[in-house]
Amino acid sequence: MKTAVIGAALLTAGLMPAAAAYAADTTKIGYGQGLAVDGENRPTDALAFNERYGSLGAYALSPDRERILLTFDQGYENGYTPVILDTLKEKGAKAIFFLTGDYAMKEPELVERMIAEGHILGNHGMTHASLPTLSDSKACEEILSLHNYVLSNYGYEMQYFRPPCGEYSERALEIVQDCGYKTVFWSSAYVDWKTDDQPSPEEGIQKLSGAAHGGEILLLHSVSSTNAQILGELIDQFRAKGYKV
Repeated sequence: MKTAVIGAALLTAGLMPAAAAYAADTTKIGYGQGLAVDGENRPTDALAFNERYGSLGAYALSPDRERILLTFDQGYENGYTPVILDTLKEKGAKAIFFLTGDYAMKEPELVERMIAEGHILGNHGMTHASLPTLSDSKACEEILSLHNYVLSNYGYEMQYFRPPCGEYSERALEIVQDCGYKTVFWSSAYVDWKTDDQPSPEEGIQKLSGAAHGGEILLLHSVSSTNAQILGELIDQFRAKGYKV
C-alpha cells in the first residue's frame, strides 16, 4: 500500500539507483542542508547532495518542483500525531511518517490510521542507531528487522529510509540501497524537536513558509506542539505560493 502521488515524486528516473562511480567511504558525515540557496530558494548543499549521491539512491530534494513533501519523524508519541493526521485529512494532504521500531510496536492504532488514510510509512531504523557506527551486517539488521516487522504486522512494505541522527557514510548509503531502499534526507527543517523549548507558532510559520521551494522535502517532528498547531496554516501558505502538498 503506497501513496501514488508522493511516490511518483520520489521514484523519478533521474534518481534511480545506478552503479556508484567511486569506492564507498566509511567516514561518518552529519547531514545538513546549509543556508545558501539558489535562485529558486533551494539549498545548494541539498542540490549538491543529490548530484553526488543520487547514484546511491539517496537524495535531499525531490525533482518535482511543483510539490512540497511533508515528512514526519516518529521516534515516540507525544499526543500530537492524531491532531496532525486530522489536519492532513482536512486539507487533503499526504505525508511520509518515518517510524522507529519502538513506535511501530507501541502505536499500532496510529500506524494503522496512517496506512488507512493513504500516507507513506518510512523506515527510521529499528533502534534509531547511527548506521555509520555499525558493521555492515548490523546496519542491514537495523533496516530489515523493522522492514519485516511492519510487513508482518501491518501488511505494508516500506521503501524509504531516513538515517537516524542525520548521520551517514557512503558505505551506509550503499547498504541502504542493497537492502532495497532509497535514502531520504531533507531540504528544509528547523529546531522543532525540543518539547520543552518549542518555537512560537509565528516563528514556525515564518521560518517554514519563508524557506519554501519546489521539490522541498520538509522534515518535521510529530512531538512538536507548534507543528500540530500551525500545520493547517502552513499547508495553506504553501498552496498559496503555488505548491502542491
